[in-house]
Amino acid sequence: MWQKFPKCALRQKLVTLILMAVTAVANPLSAMAASRIKDLVSIEGIRENQLVGYGLVVGLDGTGDSLRNAPYTEQSIVAMLERLGVNTRGTKMKGENVAAVMVTASLTPFARPGNRLDVSVSSIGDAENLRGGTLIVTPLKGADGEVYAVAQGSVQVSGFSAGGAASSVTQGVPTAGRIPNGGIVEKEVNYSMITKKKILLSLRDPDFTTSERIARAINDKMKTRAAMALDPATVMMIKPDNYSSNMVDLVTDIEQLYIQPDQKARVVVDERSGIIVIGNEVRVGEVAIAQGNLTIRVSETPQVSQPNPLGQGNTTVVPRTTVDVEDNAGKKFALLKPGVNLQDLVDGLNALGIGPRDMIAILQALKVSGALHAEIEVM
Repeated sequence: MWQKFPKCALRQKLVTLILMAVTAVANPLSAMAASRIKDLVSIEGIRENQLVGYGLVVGLDGTGDSLRNAPYTEQSIVAMLERLGVNTRGTKMKGENVAAVMVTASLTPFARPGNRLDVSVSSIGDAENLRGGTLIVTPLKGADGEVYAVAQGSVQVSGFSAGGAASSVTQGVPTAGRIPNGGIVEKEVNYSMITKKKILLSLRDPDFTTSERIARAINDKMKTRAAMALDPATVMMIKPDNYSSNMVDLVTDIEQLYIQPDQKARVVVDERSGIIVIGNEVRVGEVAIAQGNLTIRVSETPQVSQPNPLGQGNTTVVPRTTVDVEDNAGKKFALLKPGVNLQDLVDGLNALGIGPRDMIAILQALKVSGALHAEIEVM
C-alpha cells in the first residue's frame, strides 16, 4: 500500500535532497578519500634518534660465546669484573654462559629522563641461543657519543633451536631478542616548540599539488596567509600576529584539517614475487595487446618389456617419449581505448587470461611504446 505524505512533508524532503546534492558538489573532498594533515606531514626537528651500545648477556645455558672464537667476550668479562672489584687476570676462563651483544633502541621525540623504551639485543659472537639470558647494565649512546639511555633486563627470544647428534631444528632467530621497557632515558634531546614563531612541515610523499593544498587549507583556517609551500616537500607555517596562543596550540588546530593528497601516476612492480600495484591515476593510450607463449612439454613414460614365460630373453625397459607443443593460438588481440582508467586496464589485462609475471612484461612493453602514461618503479 502506498503511503501518502502531506505536501509540506514532501516539499521538505525534496529541499533536503537538493541541499545534500549541492553540498556534495560544493565540497567534493567529502566524497573523496581525504586525509588529515597530521597523517601527511612531519614537523622538522621532531624526530627519533637511534641509540646503540655494547653489552653482555649472562645466565645462558651453555649456549654463549666460545672464548677461543670471541676474544672480545673474554676481555669484556674481565673488564666488567674488575669494575666490580674482582681480579681475574691470568686465569683460564670458560664463557659458555656469556654472550657479547649489540644493543639498539630508538629515542622517541620529547622523551624525558626516567621514561622507558624498548631495546633490541643481537649477538655478535658465535653464541647459539640467547634464551633465558639477562642483559647487564649497558649504556646506549647517540651519534654524538653522549649516553642517552641505559638498558638492562631479561631477554625475550621468540625463536628456538634444538637438536641432537644427527639432526637439529631451528625456528626463527634465537640469537636476537627484545627487552620490552628495558631501557631508561637518562638524557633528553632539547627541543622547544612553544617559543618558536615559525616551523617547517615536511611532506612524507613530496608533491607540488599536495603541498599547495596544505598551505591553502591552513590559510583558510587562520583567515590569513600563515602558510606557504616552499617546494614539493616543505610547507612553511608562521604563527599569525593575531593568534593569541603558542605554536603547540597552532599545530593542534591545523593537524586535524582534511585535504585531498595528490600523487603521481605510478606502477610498482616486484619481479621476484610477481606483485603489481597500479595507482589510481594511471592512464593508457589506445593500444592493441596480444600475449602468447610457446610451451613445449616433454614427458617420459618408460614401459617394462618382459619375455614370454616359455621363451628366452631379458627384461628390458622400453622408452616412451611424448612431446606436446602449445602456442596459445586461440588468444587474440585485446584493444584498450584511449584514456582508460585503472579498472578498465585491469579488466583488459585479465581478459587476456594472463598471469602476474606476464602482466609485468606487458606493462613494461606499454611503457616502451609510449602508451602507458605513468612511471614504472621496479623493486
